[in-house]
Amino acid sequence: MAAGIKTVILLSFVLAVGFLMIILSCALWSNWLPLLVAFTFVLAPLPNAIFSRCGSDDFSTEEGSGPVDLGRFITSIIVVTGFALPLVLAHSEVIAPTACGMSIVGGSLVYGTILAYTRTFRQDESDFD
Repeated sequence: MAAGIKTVILLSFVLAVGFLMIILSCALWSNWLPLLVAFTFVLAPLPNAIFSRCGSDDFSTEEGSGPVDLGRFITSIIVVTGFALPLVLAHSEVIAPTACGMSIVGGSLVYGTILAYTRTFRQDESDFD
């Protein structure tokens, strides 16, 4: 276990800052629609995590797998939605442009933290080490 307590503290701080920016983008302008970005970025890694277990078996030498690729595709759709939703809302003047920027930056921090956590604390698949 190469990752220690400092990594967990750093990741939790960045996650808290990301959620703070998303909540402030909602609260400062009294419009709670940018909160949808938090939901999209929290839900984004789920298809990838679910479909990664459906990958290849021990006897297959094939790198690509249909279910794994489907999980990545659905994850990418959700991530693009998380970036595009505030832009569409700001373009249609439903939210303020500054709220759009804060929401995108906060969502990026949340999703980046989730990715960093899963990469840092990923366990190898070998059971015999």
